[in-house]
Amino acid sequence: MIPSSDEVGTARAPARTTSRATAWSSLTTTTTRPRGSAATSWRITSSAMTPSGLKTTRTPRGAGMTVRALEVVQEFARDDSARVLIVTGAGDKAFVSGADISEFESKRNNAEAAAEYAAISQRMFQAIREVEKPTIAMIHGFCFGGGVALAAACDIRVCSDDALFSIPAAKLGIGYRVDFTRWIMELVGPAYAKEILYTARRFTAPEAHHMGLVNRVLPKAELHNYVLSDAHLMAENAPLSLRVSKIVIGENLKDGAERDLAKCERAIAACMESEDYKNARRAFMEKRKPVFTGR
Repeated sequence: MIPSSDEVGTARAPARTTSRATAWSSLTTTTTRPRGSAATSWRITSSAMTPSGLKTTRTPRGAGMTVRALEVVQEFARDDSARVLIVTGAGDKAFVSGADISEFESKRNNAEAAAEYAAISQRMFQAIREVEKPTIAMIHGFCFGGGVALAAACDIRVCSDDALFSIPAAKLGIGYRVDFTRWIMELVGPAYAKEILYTARRFTAPEAHHMGLVNRVLPKAELHNYVLSDAHLMAENAPLSLRVSKIVIGENLKDGAERDLAKCERAIAACMESEDYKNARRAFMEKRKPVFTGR
């Protein structure tokens, strides 16, 4: 559910991929399966890696983007064959260039309108944050405003060397949302979060990497293949094991009293009782590579 078919490829090792893309075109979502335009009205491209290759979906621009993006994430969550979600911007100029400021007068002109606006997008951001499968933000060009929060909602962030990051809330007289601020603080800590929000300036890719906002920076020409290669590696691993890792890390980020340790233990126990674990043991003894089904 992300880049278009001409945007997908392999990185460190050749891999066969297939992709299906709709006729939509600016935020892209890609779903990965095991091997075998900078616009203010932004769009997401998503790609899902599955056992048979890459499945790509593009959201429409404008108001319908958030609703469709939420549907894409929900479809990804339900699809057992889709293992990794890659989120990127369609085109070559931006990951997300921010909200359409021209709409603020009609849609965010007071606290009540702003709250309604936020509620519409909240479900989409939260769905990406909470889906129990790996998510990767593949960032190029401008990553502004809510785009930084979208990237932070993903598990892993990889950017090109031309990426620029900014949260210009202070230049617009608006307050950045509590959940968005928390997600960014989890990555960079309070000191850098204050610098980002207080200055509202643009930060380069190396600066973002130094702060911990992104995992790594790559030459733009290498970004797609690198991300696809890592997505393939994840997609070939045991889905239940990846689910455990995401759950346990997420619970450990919470305050002690809020941690659901029982949920962690249930997820770990499910791994030990799974067919995938049995298959992996047999594969080890037979000196072959296991094929995981998520069951």
